[in-house]
Amino acid sequence: MVAPAPVPRSLAAFMLLYGGMTCLAGVLGNKQLSVGPLAVEAGIFAFLLLVVLSSTVTELYGKAEADRLVRFGFIPLLVAMLLFEIVLGLPASPTMEPARLEGFQLVLAQSPRLMAAGIVAYGVSQTINVYLFDSFRSRIGRLTWLRGAIAGMLSQAVDTVIFITLAFYGVFPIGELMLGQMIAKVTLSALLVPLLISAFVALGRRLDA
Repeated sequence: MVAPAPVPRSLAAFMLLYGGMTCLAGVLGNKQLSVGPLAVEAGIFAFLLLVVLSSTVTELYGKAEADRLVRFGFIPLLVAMLLFEIVLGLPASPTMEPARLEGFQLVLAQSPRLMAAGIVAYGVSQTINVYLFDSFRSRIGRLTWLRGAIAGMLSQAVDTVIFITLAFYGVFPIGELMLGQMIAKVTLSALLVPLLISAFVALGRRLDA
C-alpha cells in the first residue's frame, strides 16, 4: 500500500487560514468603514485575503489545487452558518446582560437571502479569480503582482454585483450602493492584493524550503 504524499507545510497553513477567513468575513461585514467618501463593509479585508490565498496556491501548486481550496472553503462557511442558526435558536441564559444579547443577535442573525447571496458570490468570484490569475500567466508572464491585481479587481467587481443583486434587488434601489462598493473594493484590491500575493508566495516558498 502506497502512503499518501505529505501535504506541503505552506499549503496546510494556507488552507487553515483560508477556512478561517471564510467564516470571519460575514462577521466583519457587520461594520461599515469609511474609505474616503465611500462606505465599505469591513468583511472586504477577509475577502481580499481569500483572493490572495487562492492566487498564492495557484502560483505555488497550480489551478487544480486552488480550485480544491475554493471548494474546501464551502465546508467551514456552511458549518459556521449552521452553528450560528443553532446558537441563535437556543435560549439565552437569564443572567446574560440584555445589551450583550441584543448585540449578539444583531451581529450574527442574517436572513436566508443574505446567506444564499454570500455563498453564491463567494463561489463564483473565487472561481473566477483562480481562473483569471492562472490564465493571465500565458499573456502577462510570471508577473505575479500584476496578474493578482487584475484578477483581484475583476473578481471583486463580480462579487459585488452578485451579492448586492441577490441580497437587495427589489428591497431598495441598488445602483448607488453597488457602484460605491465596487469602487471601494476594486481600489483596495489594486492597492493591497499585489503586495500581499508577493509576500505570501515568498512565505510559502520559505515554508516549503
